[in-house]
Amino acid sequence: MTATDREFEIQGVHHLALVCKDMAKTVEFYRDVLGMPLVKTLDLPDGSSQHFFFDMGGGNSLAFFWFANAPEAAPGVAAPTALPSRGSFLSAHGSMNHIAFTVPADKFEEYFERLKAKGIEVAGISNHDNSPTQVSPTVTDDVYVRSMYFFDPDGICLEFACWNLPPEGFKPEDVAHEPRRADGSKAEGMLLAAAH
Repeated sequence: MTATDREFEIQGVHHLALVCKDMAKTVEFYRDVLGMPLVKTLDLPDGSSQHFFFDMGGGNSLAFFWFANAPEAAPGVAAPTALPSRGSFLSAHGSMNHIAFTVPADKFEEYFERLKAKGIEVAGISNHDNSPTQVSPTVTDDVYVRSMYFFDPDGICLEFACWNLPPEGFKPEDVAHEPRRADGSKAEGMLLAAAH
């Protein structure tokens, strides 16, 4: 499918807007630790909020609001309480579970060590594959994405990720599971029948 075959020519993520408790700590983390340039700052007209934008690369931005009267964070509802493999990774319907930033595959291990050197707690490297455990201890031909997870100062779960795909990318057999409805039943024939 080409972009001209689509209903809307969506070209990627323009920005993702999140809410922080302390904009200064957010700037220190995203600009000074992760190295994302701060490209736009706004004090909103009512004086009780701010909106800052960080450049994620590729024309994509990560934005934060600071609201003077924002409710406190609700881990386990609005976001996971723990990093993958370290506890519950669940979050509520409508929440943002985590955001994954694309990083170069050839720098993946280096970035893992660099985050740890900066004092960031990282939940190891996950080589996601199609095995029963869905994680391989090493990179194999079946690993399709590599991930490392960590939290920002507000407990927002972040991921550095890189694809590990063959040159042709995903194949039709990579869509192999029918989606589940709210009651847990599978929507039989919704995807697989349409794909074949």
